[in-house]
Amino acid sequence: MNKKTYRIIDRYSSSVANGMGCVCLAVTLSMIPSSAWASEMLASVQSESVGMSAERLQRVDEYFQRFIDNNQIAGAVTLIARRGKVVHHSAVGWKYREQNIPMSTDTIFSLASMTKPIVSTALMMLFEEGRFRLDDPISDWIPEYADHMVRESEGPRQRRVPEARPVTIRHVLTHTSGLSLNPNNSGLTEEELRWVSNNGESFETLGERVSRAALIPAAFHPGDYWQYGSSTDFVAVLVEKISGQSIDQFLQQRIFAPLGMHDTFYNVPRDKVDRVAALYSPTENGESELRRAPEYQQPSTYFPGVAGLKSTSSDYIRFAQMIANGGELDGIRLLGRMTVDLMISNHTGDKEVYIRGAGYGFGLGFGVLVDPTVSFDMLSPGSYGWGGAFGTLYWADPVEDLVGLMFIQLAGHGPLNIRQRFTNVVTQAVVDSVADQGATVRGYSFGQ
Repeated sequence: MNKKTYRIIDRYSSSVANGMGCVCLAVTLSMIPSSAWASEMLASVQSESVGMSAERLQRVDEYFQRFIDNNQIAGAVTLIARRGKVVHHSAVGWKYREQNIPMSTDTIFSLASMTKPIVSTALMMLFEEGRFRLDDPISDWIPEYADHMVRESEGPRQRRVPEARPVTIRHVLTHTSGLSLNPNNSGLTEEELRWVSNNGESFETLGERVSRAALIPAAFHPGDYWQYGSSTDFVAVLVEKISGQSIDQFLQQRIFAPLGMHDTFYNVPRDKVDRVAALYSPTENGESELRRAPEYQQPSTYFPGVAGLKSTSSDYIRFAQMIANGGELDGIRLLGRMTVDLMISNHTGDKEVYIRGAGYGFGLGFGVLVDPTVSFDMLSPGSYGWGGAFGTLYWADPVEDLVGLMFIQLAGHGPLNIRQRFTNVVTQAVVDSVADQGATVRGYSFGQ
C-alpha cells in the first residue's frame, strides 16, 4: 500500500512509525470529531495508574498496522479498559479505504454476532422480573414449538421423532436447543419448504419466521449438544412475547438509553451513515477488497437476535463494563450481581464450543473460558465474551478486571487469526503484581 494511513489516538497513547513507508498521524483529543464523544465515554486514565504499561500498549496499534500495511484489513478500532477506566482507545488505517477516509474512534461497525450478548441480557432482565424460569419450555410463549420434532437419520433415509424433552429457555440461551431457521437438508416436503421460507420472500418480522420454522425438525434432542446457529433468534422472540415490545424497542428503552449508548441500533440513521465502516473480503492473494460500501439502508422491521446491531467502541464498552461491574454502570443498574454471575458461568459442561475453540464452555449468552491452558486466548479462568463474523471481538477478564474490544470489518477473517492473537497483545501490557493475592472469579477461588 502506497497510501498515507492515519491513526487517531487518545492522549495516553503515542504515534509510532510503521516501518513500511506509511505515515501515521497522531491526532490529539481536541482534533477528534465531536461526534466521537456523543456517547458517554468511560473515564480515561494514565495506564500506569491501573497497572498497565503505556509503552507496551503501543504494541496494540503496531499489531493492527502490520495487517493494514499488508492490505489484509482496511483499518481497526481498539479499546482497552482496566478497573473501569479506559487506558487505550485508538483508530488505525481506513474507515473507507477506496475513498481515503481515515478510521476514527467514533466509527460505526456491524456487530454481527456481538449482538447476541446484548439480546441475551435483555431476556435475563425479564428473568429478574420473575417472568419465567430458565427451564420453562419456550412453547409457553411460542406455542408452535409444543410437540416439536427432531431429525434422526437411519442409513440413507431420514425420519422425524418427538423431542426427548422440551426446548427450554436455558437451551436457547446456551445454544443447545438444536433449533434452526434454515430448512436446508431438513427433510421437509416441497410444500413445507415453501411455507417455512415464505415462498422465497423476505419476512416482515423475526417472530413470523420463527413461528413458521416450527416445521423444521431440530438437529438433535435439546441439551444433547452445543450447536451455533439460530438459538438467539428465539431469545429475541421470547423478549418480544414476554415484554410486549419489539426487541428493537426493548433494547433502546431498557439498555441503550439508560447506558447512554446513543450510537447503537439495528437501523443506522441517515445522518450517521458517513460514520459507518466499509466491509471488506479477503482475496485469493491474501489481501482484502471492498465488499460493501457504506450507504443508507431503508429501515427494516426484521430485528434478529443472532446479529444485526451496529455500534461504536464507545458504546459497546459501556455495555461490557456494565456486565463487568456485575450489572451496574454509573449508578444505573440493569441486572443484579448474582444474575450476572449466572450468565457468565459455564452451563454446557464439557460440550465442545467449537466457535471459540478448546478450553471454552458457554453461559447464558457468553462464551466462558474454563481452561486457559488449552485455549488460544491468554486470559484468566472465568473470562467471557463473544465475537462477530466481520471481525469484531469483546472479552472481559474478571480476575484482572480487564476488558478488551477490537473492531474490524473483514468477512472471512478466520485465516488471519487476528482475533486470537489480540488477547495476547493486550494482556502483555499488564505489569502490576498480584503474587500476594488469591485470584477469584466471582466466588470461585483459585487458591492463594
